[in-house]
Amino acid sequence: MTTDQRSAIPVAVEACCPPISVPLSEDQAGELAKVFAALADPVRLRLLSLVASRDEVCSCDLQGPLGRSQPTVSHHTKALAEAGLIVGEKRGRWTWWRAVPERLEALRGALR
Repeated sequence: MTTDQRSAIPVAVEACCPPISVPLSEDQAGELAKVFAALADPVRLRLLSLVASRDEVCSCDLQGPLGRSQPTVSHHTKALAEAGLIVGEKRGRWTWWRAVPERLEALRGALR
């Protein structure tokens, strides 16, 4: 109940919708914005889907499906890694990439 300012009589207010859940904090929103910025590129979205579809993927195996050169693939994997969506392990000449399941789940949760 709220009070009508003119008469000071309590007035029942009926909610039209369920209450809004706890919003993102400023820090959470900033972090989530960085992730969405990393995903705002179609090549990165495709790259993440390729990496997330397997346990791990060698950088050398990403060039063909993406139709991009090795330096371009490196640029995009770096952006996804900085956003915490993938992690890489250097093995010889190549880096092997894995998706970070906890990070992907947090992203899904934020979108619910």
